[in-house]
Amino acid sequence: MPPGSSQALALAGTWCRLHPLSPVVRIGVTLGAALVAGVSWVSGDHSSSGRTVDTLVVAVLAVIGVAAAVVSWLVTRWRVVGDELQIDTGLVYRQSLRFPLRRVQAVDVVAPLTARILGLAEVRVISAGTGHRQHGRLAYLSNQDAAAVRAQLLALAHGLAAETPEPPAHPLFRVDNGRLIAASLLRGTWLLVLVVVAVGAILAAVDPAGGGGTVRQGGAEAATSLISAVVTGLVALGLDAARSVNGDFDFTIGQASDGLRLHRGLLQKRHETIPYGRIQAVRLIQPLLWRPFGWARVELDVARQPEARHQGEARQLAHLLAPVATLDQARWLVAQVAPGAPATLARAGAPPRRAWYRAPLSYHYLSAWHDDRWLVTQTGRVRPATVIVPLEKVQSIRLSSGPLLRALHLANLRIDTAGRRWVAAALCRDADEATALVHQLGDLAWRARRLSW
Repeated sequence: MPPGSSQALALAGTWCRLHPLSPVVRIGVTLGAALVAGVSWVSGDHSSSGRTVDTLVVAVLAVIGVAAAVVSWLVTRWRVVGDELQIDTGLVYRQSLRFPLRRVQAVDVVAPLTARILGLAEVRVISAGTGHRQHGRLAYLSNQDAAAVRAQLLALAHGLAAETPEPPAHPLFRVDNGRLIAASLLRGTWLLVLVVVAVGAILAAVDPAGGGGTVRQGGAEAATSLISAVVTGLVALGLDAARSVNGDFDFTIGQASDGLRLHRGLLQKRHETIPYGRIQAVRLIQPLLWRPFGWARVELDVARQPEARHQGEARQLAHLLAPVATLDQARWLVAQVAPGAPATLARAGAPPRRAWYRAPLSYHYLSAWHDDRWLVTQTGRVRPATVIVPLEKVQSIRLSSGPLLRALHLANLRIDTAGRRWVAAALCRDADEATALVHQLGDLAWRARRLSW
């Protein structure tokens, strides 16, 4: 970063504002929506006075949006003092946010489409904690400054000199975009659409030859309703698939000394780092419609992810190791982040045969196995999921048994970590075995944690 740039001054402890074009990015989507609405209002069937009022309303809303974005930029400033990132923002409700760099867990760079057009990006600082207030945002900086600020914040967070460059990343894996698009279209929700179509076709075929006009009219109305429901469902599924492709397009993984580097996105680019120490568990999933193609999905559960204010941001926080890969590739990736842990289970870890009465459909997919370092469980039938947990990450072990399980002398075992998304579940185990596992896994987790210190 050039020594005279404003961002260099901010890193040296001087209060600085964000990039002057930041308001343009903030109001880009709002202005676009207002212009579209304004065009539709003005071009509608209104009198000349009505069109004037509509134009004034759109103009006033646009001016308010521009003014709010500019004021937000004017009252927002940031700097780094010692080992603390400081952000002041707000006009009516003033906020002074402080992020100790020693608690920073990741520094990500996010570039929405409007920001990419203007050559800007957002630096997102993820600190230890559970609330969105632990989520610092510098929106927006130039691409060059964003990369430099990210590198220096990471260096300071690791106790290194500010000028220490970011550790290089070695390419690990890249998702095939063609496979990603196909996998996004082959989601399980399509099964529901196929069932609706099949039921509708059967109902339309059941029209007695000698039926009256009322029956035929009812059948026609039912067919029309069915077509409308199917079209609506297909549109919704198409939008969901497009959102998935947009978020995970050109997904690449790099391996560096400070963690895994994830790069993805079509319209909005995201550059994330997942420190190795924050990985709590790995999950390998094989959805039903993917199995004929030998595809799988690999996910990571990360410690104490900040809560998102919006559902879309919640999805972005759901860290993926691979949105789709072949089964061999998925197992290889699991071996990279969980060396020594198997990604498949033998039937030696199966529950007793009487568990079939409790879970007849998924019995053949239930299994559990552990050694001195790892616990591996498998559940599900439509979406078989293999969960791999390092024993050193185990936070608690829960034993539960309902009336039917007790009658069959069975119990469920659930293992919690510091992650927030899912748990490892050993379902329908023999009750005596499950009770023994509670104590055995507790001792093994304690020993594994001591060895990791």
